[in-house]
Amino acid sequence: MLRLLARAAGVAGAFIAGAVTAHLASIPHLVRLTAKFQRSRTRMIAAHEEERRRLRHSLHDELGPTLASAAMSLDEARIMLVTDPTRVDPLLCEIRDRLAAAVGEVRDLAHGLRPPALDDLGLVGAIKSLAEGACERVDVQFDGDPTNLPAATEVAAYHIVAEALTNVRRHSEACTATVLLSRDTELRLMVADTGKGLRNGHADGAQLRPRGGRGLIAMREWAAEVGGGCTITSRAGGGTVVSARLPLAVPGSIGLRPAKADEHERRGHPRPHHR
Repeated sequence: MLRLLARAAGVAGAFIAGAVTAHLASIPHLVRLTAKFQRSRTRMIAAHEEERRRLRHSLHDELGPTLASAAMSLDEARIMLVTDPTRVDPLLCEIRDRLAAAVGEVRDLAHGLRPPALDDLGLVGAIKSLAEGACERVDVQFDGDPTNLPAATEVAAYHIVAEALTNVRRHSEACTATVLLSRDTELRLMVADTGKGLRNGHADGAQLRPRGGRGLIAMREWAAEVGGGCTITSRAGGGTVVSARLPLAVPGSIGLRPAKADEHERRGHPRPHHR
């Protein structure tokens, strides 16, 4: 009995020792993954803050003064109607040109926030328009219902496919490419081409920068922002494969913060009432 207990204790000790060794061996890998995730999140936050600063500059330093100047010119035109009517028409033409430029600025800002093709064509139609000219032939297929996707997931999918097809056009030397999307509990997408593939067959941190610039990194960041993932690999028969999975329940994302109610009221805008 004592010998059996001793053997059992020895086996248990060996098992525990093996489990501890395996756990200790996995720690460096977990540390690297955590550090990689933190770097990716830091880049995303920095990119969003940079985008906020760009929008603030465009609104406050460019669009704002343009509209204020147009308002002042309209007041000037009202006075001229009484004092010198002959000068009103040229001034109104100048105001119209300035307002047309302001409309263009607003349109550019709106396009930067969400690709207009998504609203005009839907995700599938927008991707088909991206595919034109990427290579000789691009097949686009969607398995499932492409409607009513979360806005953030839809934008992430669009940007990942756009970047992948840009790489097909610029770098792959591919004749054909395929874009496959499927929807069940999440949105999955794959962009595969028949080109020369990636250097060393994979796209880890060392391979992302030399040829692809920030584009390959950006695809992973678009996926990570909505809580998904993206991988870029070369396949055995030649060509590059971009695969992404994007959740349909998007967690709280880093987006443009709406103005607070007291900021509206401070600027003379009453708080809206909802029925």
